[in-house]
Amino acid sequence: QVQLVESGGGLVQAGGSLRLSCAASGGTFSSYAMGWFRQAPGKEREIVAAISWSGGSTYYVDFVKGRFTISRDNAKNTVYLQMNSLKPEDTAIYSCAARRNAVIDTTLRGYNYWGQGTQVTVSS
Repeated sequence: QVQLVESGGGLVQAGGSLRLSCAASGGTFSSYAMGWFRQAPGKEREIVAAISWSGGSTYYVDFVKGRFTISRDNAKNTVYLQMNSLKPEDTAIYSCAARRNAVIDTTLRGYNYWGQGTQVTVSS
């Protein structure tokens, strides 16, 4: 069973930055594509970014392009989400997910394991 633990969330002012981390254990991390998702109050969970097993392919939803960067370190079993130029509308619970497949998927159902999430709050 794969376990995912997120960290790095918090309160930041608009225009600031945060770096989220997701540490994986219990599986073959380097063979999984990984994704970051978020869920704001009253809204459905949505994908933010995804990365293939090697890091060679990435995906970003339009509203974070140019501001967020997803990366991974397979030696550390960790995936990251660097978030810059944060906006109040980025406020949400951010969760990482692992997919038992090497290639990216942009849908929730494509992921097999989920972390508990970390709160990101951006003040105006």
